[in-house]
Order: sequence, then structure tokens, then C-alpha cells
Amino acid sequence: MTKRLTPFGILSLILLAAVLLNVSIGSSGMPLSTLFDVLGAALHGTAAASDPNGVYATILFQLRLPHMVLMLLVGAALAGSGAAYQGLFRNPLADPYLIGVASGAGLGAVAAMSVHWPYNAVGWMAVPLSAFIGAVLAVAVVAMMARVGKTIPTTNLILAGVVVSSFCSALSSLLMINASGDLRRALVWLLGGATQTGWSPVLAILPYLIPGLLVLLIVGHSLNVLQFGEEQASQLGVAVTRVRWLTIVAATLATAAAVAYAGVIGFVGLIVPHIIRLLWGSDYRRLIPLSFLGGACLLLLTDATARTVIAPQEIPVGIITSLLGAPFFLWILRRTKSQNYW
Repeated sequence: MTKRLTPFGILSLILLAAVLLNVSIGSSGMPLSTLFDVLGAALHGTAAASDPNGVYATILFQLRLPHMVLMLLVGAALAGSGAAYQGLFRNPLADPYLIGVASGAGLGAVAAMSVHWPYNAVGWMAVPLSAFIGAVLAVAVVAMMARVGKTIPTTNLILAGVVVSSFCSALSSLLMINASGDLRRALVWLLGGATQTGWSPVLAILPYLIPGLLVLLIVGHSLNVLQFGEEQASQLGVAVTRVRWLTIVAATLATAAAVAYAGVIGFVGLIVPHIIRLLWGSDYRRLIPLSFLGGACLLLLTDATARTVIAPQEIPVGIITSLLGAPFFLWILRRTKSQNYW
């Protein structure tokens, strides 16, 4: 029992360290002693001795903590979706960014942003809903273009993903050029920079994210059986069509929610599931929840890096993940050519 819990314990400790690092650094540094003092004072409803004016409390509760929670949720969504796509397509390079899902979601979100929606429930739902529609269309087109018989070869998947991503990115750029709003803000968002502050984006993302992540946890066993092929999975009692659509909808919903509120962040869904698989195996009942934890850790650490490299300016976190993911992608591509990865 202890051995089975060890991976979760390790990643939980890393996540705790990443959370503390993420909320303590920034343009205004916050020592850990001050952080714990402010948190303790907030629990007791008093002012912290190290923060008599409440400046650190405002920074922590209005800026750092909501941003940290948003990055944690986005990292979990992208990594979990990547693991699910890899299991569904039986392809180690199936990642929301590489196969065009993130770009499709980005196009949908940009299209919604270009419309002046009213500040009501319909307006708040427009961006994530449009991102979801764009992501579903993108993954459907990629799967249709890449499929050969009952399989989806790696080369076809990559090429179809590149084509769809390029097309969606071009349309997104066209919409941004014609938009009358703040172009720089839209560009930062498209590069993977969460431009919204406060708890509103965190609360807005939860209704989309929680159902998607729960479904991904449920389909873990079915994804294990699908690795033997669709025909054999059907003979073993798996409703292949239902599982396929459940996985696509859940993973796409989680990806679309992440893109809608944090921008297009690449390679998280590629890096994390592969590291988890190499360390602790390919059982999707464990791989997917471990990917949730690993994705949260990775994005929190890269977000902290993005805020310190050229401080006080902040680099969009999508640039950092792309710098990490590009060489990792080449290594995986070489590995899949030289041996049977699965």
C-alpha cells in the first residue's frame, strides 16, 4: 500500500514546494516568514505583525493566491488531457498543443473576445464555450485527417496537427489585427499569459474544469483496455465508441477551459505524462491523476520562472514551456523511432 501511495506523496511534496515558491516571489518579494505570518493572521482575523499596513495581505489574497490557483488548475487540465489523448489515440505524441486542440480553442476564444459581449452570464460563458467549440472542431479535423484505417500513425498525427494549428493561428492573428481592443494584451494571452486578476477567472473555470477532470479519472481503466486495440477492447466489454467520445469531450473541455482563461500554453500535456509514464508506469488509472499533480507542479514552477527571468517584467509562461518542450519533443520523437515506446 505504501509503495502505491509513494508517487502521490512525492508529487504532493513537490506541489507544496511549488505553491510556496509561486506565491512568495514576484515584483514584490515576500519572505516565507512573512507569508506564514500573513496567513496565520488571516485565519485569526487579525493584522500580521510583519504587515501592519496590510500591503502583503492584499498582494497575497488578491493577486498571488488566485493566480497560483489558476495556474495549478490549468497545469492539471493540460497534463491530464495530454495523458488522455495519448491513451485514446495510442500515440505518445498526442498533446493538446501539438495536435491543434489548443490552437482551435485559442481561435474560438479570440473570436468570442472580438465580439463586445455584455457583462452578464451570457458574456462570461461566451469565451469558454467558443473555446470548447473551436477545440472540438480542431480535434475532429485532426483525427479525420490523420486516421489510416483504424490507426492514427505518429507522422500523420503530427502533420495534421501542424496544419490545423497553423490554420487556426492564422485566423486568430487576422481577428486580432482587425480588433479594436488592446492588441498587446491579446498577444500576451495568446502566448500563454493569464491577463485576468483576482478570483473571478478561478471561479469561472471551475464549472468547465471539474466535470472534464472527473470524467478523465473515470475512463482510466477503459483507456488501459484500449491499448490492446478497439476490437479486443470491444470483446472485453468496453463500449469503445462511448469511451472515445467521453474522453474526447472531457479532455477537450478541460483544454478549452484552460486556454480560455490562461492562453495557449504548449507542451505541458506532452512533458508531464511521459515523465510520469517513465517513472511509474502506463496504468491510466494512476497515470491520469499523477499527471494532474505533475502538470500543476510544472506550470507553477515555470510560472515562477517567467516572473523572475527578466523581473520586474513578466514573460508569458507559454514561452517558457515551449523552450522546455521543443527539445523534449525531439527526444521523444527519436525514442519512438528507435523502439516500441509502449
